[in-house]
Amino acid sequence: MRLSGLSAVLACSALCTTAGFLSWAEKAHAQTHQREQTHVLHAAKGKKASAHRKNIAAVATPQREPVSSVPAVTEQKTGNETVKIEPASAYTPEHVTVTAHLDRARSELQPDTGATVYRFSRKSLETIPGGDNAPLNQVLLQAPGVAQDSYGQIHVRGDHNEVQFRLDGVQLPEGLSVFGQALMTRFADNMSLTTGALPSEFGFLQAAVVDITTKNGTTNAGGNVSVYGGARDYFFPSLQYGGHSGKWDYFATADFVHDRVGIENTTGSFNAIHDLSNQYHFLGHARYTADENTRISFIAGVSNAEYQLPNNPGQQTQFAEPSYNGSSLAQNLGGSVDSASLSEHQKQITDFAVLALQKEIGKFSLQSSVFTRYSSLRYSPDPLGDLVYNGIAQRAARSVFSTGTQHDVTWHAARNHTVRFGFQVFVERTTSKTDSQVFNQTGEDDDGSPVFDPAPISIHDGSGKTGTVYGLYAQDEWKPVKNLTVNYGLRFDGVSQYTSQMQVSPRLNVVWTPWKGGTLHAGYSRYFTPPPFEVVSSTSLYKFANTSAAPANYQNSTVRAERDHYFDAGLQQQILPGWRVSFDAYYKLAHNLIDEGQFGAPIILSGFNYRRGQVNGYEVSTSYDHGPLSLYGNFGWSRAIGKDVTSAQFNFDPDDLNYIKGRWVHLDHDQRWTASAGASYTLFQKSWHPLRVSGTMVYGSGLRTDGATPNGVALPQYATFNFSAVQTFKNLFGHTFLGDTQIRLDVTNLFDRTYMLRDGGGIGVGAPQYGLRRTILTGISQNF
Repeated sequence: MRLSGLSAVLACSALCTTAGFLSWAEKAHAQTHQREQTHVLHAAKGKKASAHRKNIAAVATPQREPVSSVPAVTEQKTGNETVKIEPASAYTPEHVTVTAHLDRARSELQPDTGATVYRFSRKSLETIPGGDNAPLNQVLLQAPGVAQDSYGQIHVRGDHNEVQFRLDGVQLPEGLSVFGQALMTRFADNMSLTTGALPSEFGFLQAAVVDITTKNGTTNAGGNVSVYGGARDYFFPSLQYGGHSGKWDYFATADFVHDRVGIENTTGSFNAIHDLSNQYHFLGHARYTADENTRISFIAGVSNAEYQLPNNPGQQTQFAEPSYNGSSLAQNLGGSVDSASLSEHQKQITDFAVLALQKEIGKFSLQSSVFTRYSSLRYSPDPLGDLVYNGIAQRAARSVFSTGTQHDVTWHAARNHTVRFGFQVFVERTTSKTDSQVFNQTGEDDDGSPVFDPAPISIHDGSGKTGTVYGLYAQDEWKPVKNLTVNYGLRFDGVSQYTSQMQVSPRLNVVWTPWKGGTLHAGYSRYFTPPPFEVVSSTSLYKFANTSAAPANYQNSTVRAERDHYFDAGLQQQILPGWRVSFDAYYKLAHNLIDEGQFGAPIILSGFNYRRGQVNGYEVSTSYDHGPLSLYGNFGWSRAIGKDVTSAQFNFDPDDLNYIKGRWVHLDHDQRWTASAGASYTLFQKSWHPLRVSGTMVYGSGLRTDGATPNGVALPQYATFNFSAVQTFKNLFGHTFLGDTQIRLDVTNLFDRTYMLRDGGGIGVGAPQYGLRRTILTGISQNF
């Protein structure tokens, strides 16, 4: 009830704020331009038809022209600009849809001045092996400085999971998905990954910003049905459809995934044991363009995934002691002692919705949105096996419900000054419930080892908390001279959850273009990162005292917000048409650096702080795109270290805590060398049946594991290669209502390299994980 009240207040305040600003801006605009409007009205008399043809409203009907003079589909994109022309029959006027200025205004609300940006066009998304069927995290691995981890996690520039996702510029609240993908690649028309010293409009999660420009019915009219599958019971049907009618356009996509590669294999074998997964996804988008200056958008998504947790054969039982002989527990262990026969499951659900208003009034551009997201995770143990191997069989459920509002305004104040300001507020409610079976400690043996009662006992634990995260910003993009841009601003952030903190953060970026094709940039950003509400542990530790699940210690200091000084500098040079090379270097000095780890059998991440942290590195990137040939390559070096764990200490061994207290250690996700590369070539590009072949490579020098010291050793390096071939047939069936037909062949890990992502050791690492062995998949898709 409390969260519902806060949500209602938040929504009302957002609407009132937006309405008040629009009223003031419209009044000011009307007064400022009254003479110009009057002049235009008089000049328009007798020229109504001509004026309508020149108007850039959402829908216009020009005079009929021969169909042959209009291309089948004409699209132009500059930034997020979208223009599409569809021909009609010889006797029906063409339907022209133009939303260029609204798309351009939306992209200008969130500039990337001074930051490092890697863009994925629709062409590049389709070229990656798997295309629209590829998970989003696999796509992002093609960007520089992105390292892969288990459970579908990615790490950008040495940070853990501090990646924020935006849909059409609206930030989604963080969810609980660990190895599920709530967002689908096929929903993206294009997207970008922005990192470095971010301008002040980006807050909260700041390792990287993934902004997805969604497909819509104007640029993606018609439908597509696809069936994709192959090895390991992989079956992946999907459907998408979009269209427009009058001032409305809409787009929706849905799919179902069934396979036996839901979570990384715990061994290097070709097939994992107990690794079935079923996933359902839906994403939909509807837009109403009221006039050339007003647009309302609604986006909704649903993701439901169920996973079997892979087993690791040959593990040593921890609690099947000789004293249990003859007990009921010992009798039930027959056939269940082997860790290969365990049956653990996890279910993840993510639902979200975004309602956004975009408005232009004279020199002002506004995007105002309200959004909500529900995310839940449930872990079901093997009731007997988890007790034998872990000393605890815990049924765990965690959920977070988030709602909030975001407002971004651009004001073209003067010829050389563009002012931007806005704010964000999230209200979140998280709940956690566990039902555990543990052994009660009855004493100690002669060696001082604990002795447990063979009859398990039950312990219930639950908690819930409501909190808020808020931020507001203002910045000015100033161009003192033609080839120099200075972007400076302030951001104020606060958090009131398990911790209450706030900070004022200055930001400064400078971009200089000293010669043709060359760009230099440098920036400084002060960051404030609230701890992810959903990963803060609230376990009642003393409930597990004197049991087989007793913590190593009872310290549980509150996880606090991370505060950073972030420096970034780089250059980019256009060498030849289509050939670009860039270099970037960065350094982050952190206080209360936030890290996350998996502690225990449930695959639920828990957050903690290092009192001090340092992350630094550099990246080199190049790309070439000309005609049928596309090439790219990325290389990065990074170092991420931390000292002194200051929160959630109960998850750590006391010896490790003492060692880390006075010494720097590598973070568990620190990977020194990271690289990616790709190439594609389209044969018969101008024919009716083009064939595209492509390949990608991902290299990693290895994440960290324990050696003589915590996280003291790097795992072995690896390099994997993927291959794809896509054959397109235009109008294969000879029907006007059918479009292109595509058949594809994708091979993941072409050379069947066995490589390890995790070995089960290291800070906050629960089990070993290996990369996917060679997997051959095929598919067919049909447009209509």
